[in-house]
Amino acid sequence: MYEPIRTKSVHQVADDGAFPHRSREEELDIQLAGHLSSLLAVTDELALHEAAEAIAVQVARLRGAPPARHAARSGADSTALHRRAHALAGRALVVAASRADTAAAILAAERMDAHAAALGGRPLVGTP
Repeated sequence: MYEPIRTKSVHQVADDGAFPHRSREEELDIQLAGHLSSLLAVTDELALHEAAEAIAVQVARLRGAPPARHAARSGADSTALHRRAHALAGRALVVAASRADTAAAILAAERMDAHAAALGGRPLVGTP
């Protein structure tokens, strides 16, 4: 009923050496640096200078270069900023734990605690 294919297929598997590959560790480094950079921006917005410096050190370690810093305050609601920072610190904690990065995990956990305390018992999720 069907004639067998006699020519080579035009669909071939791509050469694995044709594009660079990153290891799982490198991907986690990139993801962790991204979460910490976002946390740094919110921390700068909240004017928490000591915490921002600690986060910047970790971002610089992961990226190999100092991070860009938030230039000015926007006047956003501090409760919303603390909630955002808490969520970002939680994401960073998950990735740091997955990557077994103790320093980043401790920093993220400390930031989660600080933002939870700043919210003073207000709910961390949902509407204000």
